[in-house]
Amino acid sequence: MNKLFLSSLCLTALASCKPGGTGQQDQKPNILLLYVDDLGYGDIGINGARGVQTPNIDRLAENGLLLTDAHCSAATSTPSRYSLLTGSYAFRNNAAILPGNAPLIIDTAMTTLPDVLRASGYKTGVVGKWHLGLGLGEMDWNGEICPGPKDIGFDYSFLLPATGDRVPCVFVENQRVVGVDPADPIRVSYSDKLDGFPTGTENPELLKMKADTQHSNTIVNGVSRIGYMSGGRNALWTDEDFPMVFNKKAIDFIKGCEGQPFFLYYAFHDIHVPHLPNPAFVGKSSMGPRGDAIAQMDWCVGQLVSLLEELGLSENTLVILTSDNGPVLDDGYEDMAVEMLGDHNPSGPFRGGKYSAYEAGTRMPTVVYWPGVVEPGVSDALLSQVDLLASLAGLVGQNLKPGVGPDSFNYLDAWLGKSNKGRDILLEEAFTMALRFGEWKYIHPFKGFTPEWLANKDIETGLSGEDQLYNLYQEPGEMFNLAASQIDKVKEMQNILERIIKEPSRNSEMH
Repeated sequence: MNKLFLSSLCLTALASCKPGGTGQQDQKPNILLLYVDDLGYGDIGINGARGVQTPNIDRLAENGLLLTDAHCSAATSTPSRYSLLTGSYAFRNNAAILPGNAPLIIDTAMTTLPDVLRASGYKTGVVGKWHLGLGLGEMDWNGEICPGPKDIGFDYSFLLPATGDRVPCVFVENQRVVGVDPADPIRVSYSDKLDGFPTGTENPELLKMKADTQHSNTIVNGVSRIGYMSGGRNALWTDEDFPMVFNKKAIDFIKGCEGQPFFLYYAFHDIHVPHLPNPAFVGKSSMGPRGDAIAQMDWCVGQLVSLLEELGLSENTLVILTSDNGPVLDDGYEDMAVEMLGDHNPSGPFRGGKYSAYEAGTRMPTVVYWPGVVEPGVSDALLSQVDLLASLAGLVGQNLKPGVGPDSFNYLDAWLGKSNKGRDILLEEAFTMALRFGEWKYIHPFKGFTPEWLANKDIETGLSGEDQLYNLYQEPGEMFNLAASQIDKVKEMQNILERIIKEPSRNSEMH
């Protein structure tokens, strides 16, 4: 797909949209949640990125609110997404990184963020990476997949079911695989090898890039994935088409909401592995495929914001851009992400990244944009994505019933820049627990075994058998452990953490 075709595609999509629509100030605001994958605090230009430009995100930040201490709830994907949609910490449901054939981990009896907004008259949609499980386990991918997004509040869904590096390598729209052929039924296994596709282990000559052992199973589009798959050849995705496919679905959803406020949860695949940017973005950075994927993601953001402007929706649309966990360079594929990094620091001034209990594991690049409502500026309010459920409920005038969003609090004023008062206490989940309280950061001792696949990576996990205590006001890089000299503070932090784990925060009024 060349640049001329890309430009024509975008202009055609915009020209086909009628201006006006739902952009009246007396209506409830549209909400566009742009949820990037594996994007580090330092991976955007306004936060100091080197080797890649993000002009569209930077423009949002310069004309909106840049949040410098906003966090996802966990240092890995599935737990963060679970907390975002449920307002509940992931550890309460033992939510962890899921295989591609896992059942839906959100209880359909729970009231979710899309449920709350739909009850307030919103049309709700999700486009992009899901990774929250589908069905009930041992799923048949050849018919309707239940339960799924519609059972937890989404009117429309177009999904990459798990991740780009896991089978099944198909799109799922409104809970049916797109293009499935009954004569070529799909089967998926994460334990037993299935016939039908070569594997990276047996056919390395077919690969576009080498992968580690974990990622050396089924080969689709020249890339080996985690897990085994057979059938579904007419339904297989092409990784390089992700940005065009997802953006088109997002545009179609927004265009279809004329006369009704919308909530769109756009969950990017970028910049998760495998890094296979569209040819139009290859070479857009000096960092190879990972940097090019950042540029590609930024282009997608720009297209959606331009659409809002073309439709006259900008002044009545709240846009939140953030990420699901910190950055990672070596995550299973040999794509030169480490070798071509140059002087770019994906984590910015912070320590750690994806999987890590250190700050870069959960401190996310976060921008809030709403012309005429959110004043341009920078805020260091301490915020967590787990609070978006209660905060957005407050925005649309919905009162949460007891038990709904048990860990979620209404910090709408802080999210919109009306106040600099965020949380007093912040929980950060990783392979252990960490806690922020005032100037202090505490990391609980880790008594388990580091997974082999993680131990072999060059990642600062923050895992230690000892207590760790850092003063982030004095040194945000978490290099000097003060636990031995601050015994009373360690005990205080331990007690707070134990109370949060024992019961939901809204029951104890601790936040």
